[in-house]
Amino acid sequence: MKKLLVMCGSGIATSTVVVGKVKQWLKDNGYEDKVQVFQSKVSEEVNRLDEYDVVISTTVVPDSVKDKVIMGLPLLTGMGIDSLWNELKQALEA
Repeated sequence: MKKLLVMCGSGIATSTVVVGKVKQWLKDNGYEDKVQVFQSKVSEEVNRLDEYDVVISTTVVPDSVKDKVIMGLPLLTGMGIDSLWNELKQALEA
């Protein structure tokens, strides 16, 4: 089972919105039973990102981990959302 982390600045507000959208997408695309979703804040997870298969963040992350993170802002703005879903699909199938 893949481990997916959704994180934001506080681990409460925007990550909660994103988790809901991601869970719905996972269900709609047949990944619901293949992915375990976690939610947290950047400050608690930045040094543990290797524990997850996929990471989505709605806030800025350090340059040293940017290549491991999918930027989740399209899930809040709606702009670029198809690209985000494609990136997530590729990450889950890797």
